[in-house]
Amino acid sequence: MVINVTDSASQWFQNEMGLNSGMGVRFFGKVYGKTPVHDGFSLGMVRDDHPTNPVVDEVKDGVHYFVDELDEWFFRGYDLTIEYDEKTDGPKYEYISNGELDK
Repeated sequence: MVINVTDSASQWFQNEMGLNSGMGVRFFGKVYGKTPVHDGFSLGMVRDDHPTNPVVDEVKDGVHYFVDELDEWFFRGYDLTIEYDEKTDGPKYEYISNGELDK
């Protein structure tokens, strides 16, 4: 699994969440909602400056964007690209199949 954060998304996270270098955002699966690849689950995020067991940790502009080992199930089989969406003034998530589920 790979997390790719675009420049504009990184800027949004820094501005909206008050993030500075060394801080972090943890992504996780939560009950209820829908994503393009999951029915009944949606993507959640929370500021978390202390990753414990990250399975992926992408550092962009000094900020850690990561998924913890306990939430790997939600992202297994996909890479995550995070872009900034001008229409919603927030992050937009794209799940890209990475072949992990084909093994």
